[in-house]
Amino acid sequence: MNLPNKLSLARVIMVPLFMAAVVLPIFPDTWSRIIGAAIFILTALTDMLDGMIARKYNMITDFGKFIDPLADKFMIFGAMLAILCKYDYLRPVFVWVALTVIFRELAVTSMRMIVSKASGIVVAAAWLGKGKTVTQIICVLTILLEPVIFPASSVICELHLLSYITMALMTVMTIWSGINYFRAYWKFLDPTK
Repeated sequence: MNLPNKLSLARVIMVPLFMAAVVLPIFPDTWSRIIGAAIFILTALTDMLDGMIARKYNMITDFGKFIDPLADKFMIFGAMLAILCKYDYLRPVFVWVALTVIFRELAVTSMRMIVSKASGIVVAAAWLGKGKTVTQIICVLTILLEPVIFPASSVICELHLLSYITMALMTVMTIWSGINYFRAYWKFLDPTK
């Protein structure tokens, strides 16, 4: 159990803590948002660090190849579910955004498994995939912190402008990166086999 794998496991453990901080009525709303954002930032940092450390110090393991992408999915899916549960003012739009993200993540993960089995190629994260992850992190943090940073009487806060803008950006990047992966690896997805 090397350091990158411990960081990935820590990310898995932090997901329910993040969800509890956001969804459960443990803290007043402002503190719930701040604590949730802090946990989510720590979770995102472990995502960045585990891969960097594993590559730099040649600590790549089969367990790491399994747990890292799984922890990433838990992190994003947990955030999507917490937002859907807690923030009903965003729900009519966010449910479609979350479905798009979840569908793309599951489709690309399935495609990666098929390509790996068919060709032995490990499908690495492309720059669009990394950009998609950054927009997901920014969107979650914006939704959590927008009411904390801006006064309730401001137009930005009343209309949730930044939340909707980052949701749109995240959706575009999610779809774009998904299409990019499928275009690059479509030849391995022969529907006749």
